[in-house]
Amino acid sequence: MTPTDSRPPLTLLLAAPRGFCAGVDRAVKIVETAIARHGAPVYVRHEIVHNRHVVDALRARGAVFVEELDEIPDDGRPVIFSAHGVAKSVVSEALRRRLFTLDATCPLVTKVHREAERHHAQGRHILLIGHEGHPEVVGTMGQLPHGAVTLVQDVAEAERLVPPAGVPLAWTSQTTLSVDDTAAVVAVLAARFPGLMGPAKDDICYATSNRQAAVKAIVAGGAEVVIVVGAPNSSNSVRLAEVAERAGARRALLVQRGADLDPALLDGCAAVGLTAGASAPEALVQEVIARLATRFALTEQEVRVAEERIEFRLPPALTRDLPPALTRDSPPALARDRAGPLASRTLAAD
Repeated sequence: MTPTDSRPPLTLLLAAPRGFCAGVDRAVKIVETAIARHGAPVYVRHEIVHNRHVVDALRARGAVFVEELDEIPDDGRPVIFSAHGVAKSVVSEALRRRLFTLDATCPLVTKVHREAERHHAQGRHILLIGHEGHPEVVGTMGQLPHGAVTLVQDVAEAERLVPPAGVPLAWTSQTTLSVDDTAAVVAVLAARFPGLMGPAKDDICYATSNRQAAVKAIVAGGAEVVIVVGAPNSSNSVRLAEVAERAGARRALLVQRGADLDPALLDGCAAVGLTAGASAPEALVQEVIARLATRFALTEQEVRVAEERIEFRLPPALTRDLPPALTRDSPPALARDRAGPLASRTLAAD
């Protein structure tokens, strides 16, 4: 702030990690690479990730988003399953129609699918902690026969749950839940059902855990209000807002981009926090920072709780026989998006 700057000072605590995770980065690259290699259109079942900015940018390049396979013609074009995963019935229908499919399911979601299948094969009934209707939950439940999984959404449901009699139980969870909420549900289930089996490691993904820990850190560091960049239908983004308020923030603001933020809401604050859900690109975080700078003289401080170096490979069908430059990164023709509409910090894929 210069001596003539009339803007009030504001400390901006930037959560790190934030934004794109490895699974989201992989899913977006799958769509980008499919378009670069096969041309448009490329069909995507459901939003590839829950972020309107990302979806609209891919749509502009030639991605066609549909909710069901019956909306896709039999024209040989690539069909991509979203990062949230799909039920086995969807895969079976795609095979029946001989569609050319590319699976963008996050590998950590696939891990949950395999765990559920293993427990089922060993005779256990599955208790799935998650939110009814979320695509990831629908996909996970769809890995097993009807009735093999019971959904548990919260502590209240865990307390009144009546599972099948005489059947051993195992739990698994949606990957984008609140770490604390899930732990509370598991504690109730474990107390009620001795012998309950769980995953070797909690199913909430590393990126979700890290982003929630970073939010707690910026609140502990003095953030009175926390801004979360993310979509209202993004489970991990909504959880970040909830975590911020439970950690002691006076308020959490969920915004999709800079234009959605009213900086006047922060008048009187000495410090605010800023983070982004795992499906929100860094370009949108920078929009919010620019928006804040129109009203405040900002001092930025990064609060880092973890380094993320995980990278997930693209499907072999997209990397086979491609030049090395294309297998290591996005196609050169898409480099403009990395610095523009789809620019991202991509912390998890460094």
